[in-house]
Amino acid sequence: MKIFQFIQRALGNPPKLHPVDHGLARHWTKQRLAAVFPDLRGDARRLEAAYRALDLAPRTSDINPSDMIFEIGLHRDIEP
Repeated sequence: MKIFQFIQRALGNPPKLHPVDHGLARHWTKQRLAAVFPDLRGDARRLEAAYRALDLAPRTSDINPSDMIFEIGLHRDIEP
């Protein structure tokens, strides 16, 4: 099974993400956004817009291929 994962990673296919992992990543990211931007704490609509403005890309760790890492990038401007 590890050889199959290695081939998928080498070909550039993103790893399949379990729904629980996706939910945890979403929850953690929203918590961090609310901590970094206090004005988003009370506004669920703006918090969701800020979350959707992020490009959350899962990939396997270089150190331990069985670990999942989420890279966060901004792909559009957040409206004030």
